[in-house]
Amino acid sequence: MALVQNKYGKGRVRVMRINKSAERHEVSELTVKAMIEGDFSRAYTHADNATCISTDTVKNVVNVVARENLALSNELFCQAVAKKLFDSYPQVSSVKVSAHETKWTRLAVGGKPHAHSFLLDGNGKPSTEVSGVRGGEMVVRSGIDGFTFMKTTESGWASYAKDPYTTIPETHDRMCATSMEASWRWRAAPQDYAATNAKILDTMLEVFATTYSASVQDSLYRMGEAALAAVPEIQDITMACPNKHYLLINLSPFGLDNNNQVFLPTDEPHGQIECTVGR
Repeated sequence: MALVQNKYGKGRVRVMRINKSAERHEVSELTVKAMIEGDFSRAYTHADNATCISTDTVKNVVNVVARENLALSNELFCQAVAKKLFDSYPQVSSVKVSAHETKWTRLAVGGKPHAHSFLLDGNGKPSTEVSGVRGGEMVVRSGIDGFTFMKTTESGWASYAKDPYTTIPETHDRMCATSMEASWRWRAAPQDYAATNAKILDTMLEVFATTYSASVQDSLYRMGEAALAAVPEIQDITMACPNKHYLLINLSPFGLDNNNQVFLPTDEPHGQIECTVGR
């Protein structure tokens, strides 16, 4: 029987590039698929892997190209990955590299674009909950689910309890991202629910963007404080914020540094931080 066609590669290679060459940071989060064809038939027909490139190596190529090309557009980045594969492996005859972008938009604070804080595009689902008993007053809550935001610096995690099971190192400069579920309980009806809801979110995001975060816990409490101070009509605010982890990729085996520039986005497991701040 003839081997009619063969190809292989690496899919769902997730990579976040942060370009810090200017005061205003630029971010690009991609999910990449890189497939190769070439002189690999004997791996299928004769159990001979001599010409094969490990799929893990293909993933490493994507990460190396990310570090070497922090500012390239998606199209030029995929071209750079393809060229790297051709240049590195003469047995490769064809390459197909595709990428889908997780789009982040720049957060505006006080009407001005912020240098290092971002919102997920198409962000969040507003929510409302009303409860009550016959003859009693209605309790109204408003909120938002899946509201995702991040900043590329001005966040840390240090001076925490340590024991033999602790492996995470301290840092005073990390990126911080979360997908927040928040709700607030009204003690009086505002003049305009939609406008006031927007004010609550804007107030919390300004605190997140413009102040140093010693932890997600630290940021959440101060965000809640600010929301209560800005909107007297709410009684309390509850926030649940899972960390969206971005793991710094170790590029030292390839002779490259990584100064918080190239990350692996990962969803599981995640830290889950929750609190309620009330009057």
